[in-house]
Amino acid sequence: METTRLTKPEAMIFDMDGTLFKTETLLIPVYHRLFDQLREEKLYTGDTPPEERILGGLGMLLDDIWKRVLPEHDVTVHRRADELLLELELVGLKEYVTELYPYVLETLRQLQERGVRLFVASNGLEHYVKEVANTHGIYSLFEGIYSAGEHQTSSKVDLVKLLLDNHGVNRAWMIGDRSSDVEAGKENGQTVIGCAYAGFGQGQELDGADKLISSFAELVALYDQAVDFSDQREAAKP
Repeated sequence: METTRLTKPEAMIFDMDGTLFKTETLLIPVYHRLFDQLREEKLYTGDTPPEERILGGLGMLLDDIWKRVLPEHDVTVHRRADELLLELELVGLKEYVTELYPYVLETLRQLQERGVRLFVASNGLEHYVKEVANTHGIYSLFEGIYSAGEHQTSSKVDLVKLLLDNHGVNRAWMIGDRSSDVEAGKENGQTVIGCAYAGFGQGQELDGADKLISSFAELVALYDQAVDFSDQREAAKP
């Protein structure tokens, strides 16, 4: 992990699951209902796979998640699982008590007050990602909410590139909890802030991040302590 001082960004790009949203508060009950339905439709038999399989897949594209959760089943079952997951998640957001991580709302507001442009880039489905933001009162804080489901991108690298290009962003912090977030930031030449509080990934998940945070609220101090881009350019002159 680099120890160089960070430069203030124009924008911050947030992953959703495991970064803003405490996903397990929705996903665990939905996961069990999904497998009840698959069994009812005779598409699956036996016990529900361990919860760790889907929690460990958070941040992946859905195709890769189902290969991990249902490796013995074909694409027909995987596509039905896609449909059920979205349907049950949207219902669950209304039925269950779900949570953002501590200080997410307050921190986003403080960053916006400082003039930071805020975005979401998620490998999830469009309606799910947007409904999580809407349900928890943070939708209006974002200039754009990008999802692999809406833009049909094959990787988060491509999704973040699209976002940067569409909004004319040159300097951003990519903030997330998975290796796909680190890769998306670094491959696009941006600073990466790794969220070490979710705990879904393995030990090396955030290798390569510029900074790690153990609470979402730390972002405000990181931003305030970062160097202005113009000041850094002056300091770099011979």
